[in-house]
Amino acid sequence: MALTKAKKAVKIDQLTHELEGSTSAIVGTFAKLTVSQDFELRKVVRSAGGRYRVVKNKLAARASKGTKIEQALQGLKGVSSVAYTSGDPVALAKALSTWMQENAEFTFKLGIVDGHVITVEEVKQLATMPSKEQIFSKLLFLINAPAQRLVTVMNAVGRDVAVVLNQAVEKGKFAAAAAPANTAPEAEAAGTGEDSQTAAAATEKPVEG
Repeated sequence: MALTKAKKAVKIDQLTHELEGSTSAIVGTFAKLTVSQDFELRKVVRSAGGRYRVVKNKLAARASKGTKIEQALQGLKGVSSVAYTSGDPVALAKALSTWMQENAEFTFKLGIVDGHVITVEEVKQLATMPSKEQIFSKLLFLINAPAQRLVTVMNAVGRDVAVVLNQAVEKGKFAAAAAPANTAPEAEAAGTGEDSQTAAAATEKPVEG
């Protein structure tokens, strides 16, 4: 049943509103999906932080005007559906790729990430990349790990120094080391006296001439 102009306008407005905040999308096609498959697919996309719609190509082209996913929805042919998100495109690609493993009726057409159109092969590669969550977790580990190791090393060094000091005190090493230091002023004084006598003798020696 053909849509009236008024109904088309309403659908375009609805789709535009949904697409305008999206930064990434994956466009697909299918030969035939059952109601249960369609329900499961929408659930999978929602779990990845996205939304899914089967679209009419011309309406999608008009509705996407001015959005970040516009290029992906221009000039589509045949049956088309779009999964779109303002979140992590990797999570969306992973979710769709996993679902497709048991639902061969659905295939990719193309994708778009932050305004850059990507091919079917690139969509598949996207699905193999670490998600933003995984990347953030690794970054946090790398940031925190050195600090944790530093604290551990410092604590270990502190314990080792304390043990060495206690052992040295028990063996009287500090007392033995202190004795030579006490005789130093006397030796210095003695040396000073000898130097004074030598200087005095030199002064008293008559000058030949």
